[in-house]
Amino acid sequence: MMNMTLRWYGPGYDSVSLSQIRQIPGVSGVITTLYGTSPGEAWETDDIRGLKKTVEDAGLTIEGIESVNVSDAIKTAGPDRDLHIENYIKTLDRLGSEGIRVICYNFMPVFDWTRSELARVRPDGATVLAYNQDVIDKLDPDHMKESIESMSNGFVMPGWEPERLDSLKELFALYQDIDENTLFDNLVYFLKAIGPVCEKHDIRMAIHPDDPAWPIFGLPRIVTGLASYQRLLRAVDKPYNSITLCTGSLGTNPDNDIPAIIRYAGDRIAFAHVRNLKYNTPRDFEEAAHLSSDGSMDMYEIMKALYDVKFDGPIRPDHGRMIWGEDAMPGYGLYDRALGTQYLLGLMEAIEKAHKREG
Repeated sequence: MMNMTLRWYGPGYDSVSLSQIRQIPGVSGVITTLYGTSPGEAWETDDIRGLKKTVEDAGLTIEGIESVNVSDAIKTAGPDRDLHIENYIKTLDRLGSEGIRVICYNFMPVFDWTRSELARVRPDGATVLAYNQDVIDKLDPDHMKESIESMSNGFVMPGWEPERLDSLKELFALYQDIDENTLFDNLVYFLKAIGPVCEKHDIRMAIHPDDPAWPIFGLPRIVTGLASYQRLLRAVDKPYNSITLCTGSLGTNPDNDIPAIIRYAGDRIAFAHVRNLKYNTPRDFEEAAHLSSDGSMDMYEIMKALYDVKFDGPIRPDHGRMIWGEDAMPGYGLYDRALGTQYLLGLMEAIEKAHKREG
């Protein structure tokens, strides 16, 4: 049975409280992370225990960490790669010792994810994250910081932290000679290096797909759909090398058959983000409510595929609309994500009962 959770960024970073999350029916855990260390540095045991205690004191559990960020030195095979991998192994060892078994991470260059708008107004007055390739094509990396800050509504966006925005020119330079094959080889090197500590603690390293699922700003993409999953899961054919099934990121490419990807990956899915998108044109999409009819994705078929492969890991709704006047991190308010949990749980109840009747 999959475990419904909500993403929580932690005190000082999230407008949503643990007490509010605790009141959402069917939600008993959170997906969270630690701030205060840079990619490449090891997390301290006391900090991990402090985060765990905060969550458990609120009557919830930590069902996974999103993310233990991978440094650019690891992604580009820079001079500090092995030192940073050593620190990553220390972090995993400490997380594993505290009973944390699912780690979501990504291998995207420079940005974790990209949108051209953080508050597009929909006909009903809700605002949503949106992407228009024509807008992205006009962005100048040398002046991108100002554009991103103007969109962020005063919140620190994951993957767009101020320290990264201050060094965008240098970051782009790091990747100028990195193509898809080189980036993929660096990912495999990383996964093989951390394998022993993952197997020691039964940790699942759940890689998040690239978002959007195609190259942007001349940067390579290596986790974009079925073919890339086949390549990666075969390259390191171990249970710890798993995936985060993110319907929104995979769904940026309407050619991706998400139920088919789920059925291919099967028990290599360690974590699921389930959300909906609405395609306007091949170059423009926007986030939607989780309800199938509000977007372009069949959420019933996605949830049924997860049921059919017996997915039993943590699952969470993803980017929600901003509704009812809420002021929060774009995509991560309380109200619409809470509605999303109930819709997904309702679909799962219906699927389970239909299966029992048929059986």
